[in-house]
Amino acid sequence: MSTKNKIKVGIVGASGYTGGELLRLLVHHDGVEIVFAYSTTNNGKLVSDVYTDLIDEINIEFTNTIKESDVIFLCQGHGKSYDFLLTSSINQKTKIIDLSQDFRLEKSITIGNNKRKFTYGLPELQKNLIKSSKNIANPGCFATALQLALLPSINSNIINGEIHSNAITGSTGAGIIPSNTTHYSWRNNNVSSYKEFNHQHLHEIKYSFNKKSKQNYNLNLITVRGSFSRGIFCTSYFNCESDMNTIKNIYKQYYHDHPFVIISENEINLKQVVNTNKCMLHLTLINGKLLITSIIDNLIKGASGQAIQNMNLMFGLKETEGLRLKSSIF
Repeated sequence: MSTKNKIKVGIVGASGYTGGELLRLLVHHDGVEIVFAYSTTNNGKLVSDVYTDLIDEINIEFTNTIKESDVIFLCQGHGKSYDFLLTSSINQKTKIIDLSQDFRLEKSITIGNNKRKFTYGLPELQKNLIKSSKNIANPGCFATALQLALLPSINSNIINGEIHSNAITGSTGAGIIPSNTTHYSWRNNNVSSYKEFNHQHLHEIKYSFNKKSKQNYNLNLITVRGSFSRGIFCTSYFNCESDMNTIKNIYKQYYHDHPFVIISENEINLKQVVNTNKCMLHLTLINGKLLITSIIDNLIKGASGQAIQNMNLMFGLKETEGLRLKSSIF
């Protein structure tokens, strides 16, 4: 594709984990040209001096100036995207993909006389709506792993009673700035739970479930900090009266047009999806309970990869463009 026809991309918050992943993925995306990488902390530095793995792959500097773009990815912390849009003079024709939680309940923002309405960007939930949207709220990482595990069951109404889920995540899910529970000395060889039954991603999960069913499902979620850098390993279970063949058909039919969700007949492990945009599922029926294991890379399918997947859909590109990635299982 000629440079003239390429999608002009800008990244705000380009020196964080999700911004860095976007740079690594987009530099090899044939359909885009990265026109700016916005970072106030690294303004004026070469991108490849900060991300040394990108030496000889990208030759631009971080900047604190917004340049004309077709789409801008917002990778700042939660609560910052709303204020940034209010105070930045971004062309109304520029599409926005926000990776924070600011607009995940499909909220809107009015800037002057113009209104930006955000679409929840889980392609496996509403792909056609994403294709026609100008503003996308990228899902959270836990929300992605859980919804992809549960949406077919919600859609087919095969859940009896409450849903119980346990999800363990790598340290990159907490962001690039170290805290008491994310620095190496504390996290290494250690496991702890947090935000039990009250994780912020529950709001968007329940919002999506309501799109598929009028029934109110109680989701009991325990989130866990793992002693590894990236990935989410999630197990969910509930009472289910359907047989295994029916369940498998429900899942295969639901995901037949979604290239990144893979249903495995064999038990799965986290390394199968790390460094990929895949979500892998395994289904097991045990004593009337359906156990669903779901695994994703929290920085790719749980963040930057899914954001690029949404961009591809918005601009009429092949959904998998720039995302044909392979895991490293050793």
